[in-house]
Amino acid sequence: MRPSPSLCTRDKIKQMPDNVNPGAEKQVSAATQKLRMLRSLVCGLKYEKQARAQGATHIAGVDEVGRGSLFGPVVAAAVVLPDDCRIRGLRDSKQLEPAERERLAAIIERKALAIAIEEVDAATIDRINIYQATRLAMTTAVRRLQPGPDHLLVDALRLDVECTQTSIIYGDSLSVSIAAASVVAKVYRDRRMCELDREYPLYGLSSHKGYSTPAHLSALLRHGPTPLHRRTFRPVAEATLPWDHEEESCHSD
Repeated sequence: MRPSPSLCTRDKIKQMPDNVNPGAEKQVSAATQKLRMLRSLVCGLKYEKQARAQGATHIAGVDEVGRGSLFGPVVAAAVVLPDDCRIRGLRDSKQLEPAERERLAAIIERKALAIAIEEVDAATIDRINIYQATRLAMTTAVRRLQPGPDHLLVDALRLDVECTQTSIIYGDSLSVSIAAASVVAKVYRDRRMCELDREYPLYGLSSHKGYSTPAHLSALLRHGPTPLHRRTFRPVAEATLPWDHEEESCHSD
């Protein structure tokens, strides 16, 4: 039986809701300004048209979700849409309500010429770091596309694949293809989090999807990390209880 948390840990739990970061107001203000800026961007076909003008015929949008989560996989999607495909309301998945994402994902699945989804698990993220895990998920998703793309539109990264590509800052707010990949990846990962919530019901995964919220951090302090938490992420490492290290040491012996 796992020992009861120490008094110090209990004190931390009680203090959690009151431990406000001194810079929290500035962070909220910055986040609000960024959201307003993203909403002002126009998600269109500019980059798709540029690629087609250069001879591309199968253009894949590529994006990821879950990069900042404390739990579970990072997920990437690659989507090839038909020429001049327009989907009303499509934009960066983070700006959409869950029901709207589900609606758009269904439309994308019907219209897309090809879709591939890849996830990289928490153990691999801890082993190779989240940046490399993100690149791995994206690259694998692209390589699984059938038919294969001859040009990539990628949100802010360049990938090790043998075709031309355009890396676009805020690409999920500017390119229809990247936005489609963003929605597909987000809907897939959110569903996975709801499934995993049934396996780990103490953590509220269906609500916060593994991200760092007060409720999630409190659950980490109370119960310690699960095998699917990212141990190299600071909030998880700080919440790891002493006996977790003792158990790992015993297993290694």
